[in-house]
Amino acid sequence: MKYNILINSVLGVILLLTINLKDTSPINDFQGKAYYMSKSTMSLGNFGARFSEAQKKQIMDRLKSRLEKKYVLTFNKQESMFFEEEKLDGVSGATDSWGKNFTQGDQYKNTKDNLQIQNQEFYGKNFLVKDSLQPIKWSMSGDTKKIGKYISYKATATIPTVDLTWYDFSWDRLPTNSENTKENIKMTNVEAWYTPQIPVSHGPSEYWGLPGLILEISAGDTTLLCYEIVLNPEEKVEIKAPKKGKIVTKKEYQKIISDKMKEFRDNRRGRR
Repeated sequence: MKYNILINSVLGVILLLTINLKDTSPINDFQGKAYYMSKSTMSLGNFGARFSEAQKKQIMDRLKSRLEKKYVLTFNKQESMFFEEEKLDGVSGATDSWGKNFTQGDQYKNTKDNLQIQNQEFYGKNFLVKDSLQPIKWSMSGDTKKIGKYISYKATATIPTVDLTWYDFSWDRLPTNSENTKENIKMTNVEAWYTPQIPVSHGPSEYWGLPGLILEISAGDTTLLCYEIVLNPEEKVEIKAPKKGKIVTKKEYQKIISDKMKEFRDNRRGRR
């Protein structure tokens, strides 16, 4: 009897050690790749009133390469790297050098360290935008749907628009005589679909923090949809944070963009 108790105790210890070894296994033992396609809608507004429907269609067809993009998210248990697949501009047949100043660069996220590092090129200068991950208060829903072979669950959030597009620029962001107040801050409603079948808290772009990989995001006029997932590929990629560039925060980078564009605007007015 005592012998059996001793054997069971030893087996129990071995089992606990095995579990602990699994829990402390290197993060790179598990890796995946998710491929996303983005689609955006664009309204020509009052400007489009002067065009016929055929002309509007021609304009939208020419802008298709700007409105539809493909991205790759490489991830392990706590790190991820998100970047756009580079392609030729559909209008000029070359890479879009102007638009590149205001598009999202390669983005590294570390959910354990609450760290985001993004490489941004702005008019020939390289910046490393280093900051904490975007805080998101998700509201969970019982809604489900199937994306590919994965059961996905719905979550929603409301996020300040500027926090999602801090690397972009619009003229209404330039400082005016009346400073922005909380009432004037534009918000974006976000709808996410995630799958617990891939239990990592990663997602494309600024999105993360759900109990499963985010497969679909709808925010404003843009939708990001995952169309392919590869788990534990034969050739694994080392996920490394970008290292080249001047280190700034998101707010500091926004100020750099705003100051430069204000300079362009003032010089243009001066020439007139």
